[in-house]
Amino acid sequence: MTGQPGGENQYRILVINPGSTSTKTAVYAGSQPICSQTLQHSSSDLKKEVGIVSQLAFRRAAINDFLTTHNIDGISLGAIAARGGLLRPLKGGVYAVNDKMCADLEAARYGEHASNLGALLAKEYADELEIPAYIVDPVTVDEFDPAAKVSGVPGIERKSRLHALNIRAAAQRCASDLGRDLSQTRFVIAHLGGGISVCAMIEGRIVDSTDALLGEGPFSLERAGTLPLAGMIELCLDRGLDRTEIVSLLSRQIGFIGYFGVDQLPAVYRLIDSGNEQAKIIMEAMVRQVARWIGGMTAVTALRPDAVILTGGMVNSARLVQSISYYINHLAPLKVYAGEFEMEALAKGVFRVLNGEVKVQEY
Repeated sequence: MTGQPGGENQYRILVINPGSTSTKTAVYAGSQPICSQTLQHSSSDLKKEVGIVSQLAFRRAAINDFLTTHNIDGISLGAIAARGGLLRPLKGGVYAVNDKMCADLEAARYGEHASNLGALLAKEYADELEIPAYIVDPVTVDEFDPAAKVSGVPGIERKSRLHALNIRAAAQRCASDLGRDLSQTRFVIAHLGGGISVCAMIEGRIVDSTDALLGEGPFSLERAGTLPLAGMIELCLDRGLDRTEIVSLLSRQIGFIGYFGVDQLPAVYRLIDSGNEQAKIIMEAMVRQVARWIGGMTAVTALRPDAVILTGGMVNSARLVQSISYYINHLAPLKVYAGEFEMEALAKGVFRVLNGEVKVQEY
């Protein structure tokens, strides 16, 4: 049963955002949060399940417990908003969760990632409660110019896989702070988290970006970025790795976790402060790579960005922001929006659909 027009508090939206070790869950009244929690999943639960889809049962059980704890019954919900996973390339916006989408996610047709569970969980609740389910700005939002897709190697095309949801939310905030509509802005945006995305956004469209999952850009706490080709070829051949092993290595076991066995920024800084010279060098390398890609995306905007935006969990570190700003503060005004705004962005996106402000798209 869906909410009725006449005030955003009449819409109760269940928001589901699965991550690798947790499921962020919230209930919003329109665009205002009623309750929220990050549901942590035990390593034993995660390890005993084979494949992402096998995690549906215990993640749903955790969400059910959350709803019970906060006295939220199904009849009070008007819609489900879920994080979009690895789907075919899509324009930005709000999409209805349908059978085709879920089939692609279940089969991991475009890659396997915890975010694939968002629409699958949403579909289960939507079918049971007979309410609509949506995703907003999935990680495969593709608004590239044709030239941005060209890699230089026939048969290999550059892919748009980035933190589109949080990037667009940060861009909306910055545009509002500048007193402009997003369609009247040019931004370079870097999302710094477990993975890193750096993109150029012109008039609200992401025209170019690094590949935050497995492709190019700066290395991060746990992922590889752009690599020297000769070294990459030798690594794969010398180790005799198959495709699955290569993907796992480059997307989960590289970066700081590969060098030092840590995947949290405070732990890296503790190593540096204890006198670990290698950690200091690796950190400087990551900072320079972030700055290099920000500079490159500035060129894509024809050297006229209204702002360079830093967002994501790592941006909570003023120390890191200062290090990056040393290299880029001459490019454009620097705007910092620390943390992630994904839950709010999901709820607001769905609220706009329910309120008739935005047209829902079909997958």
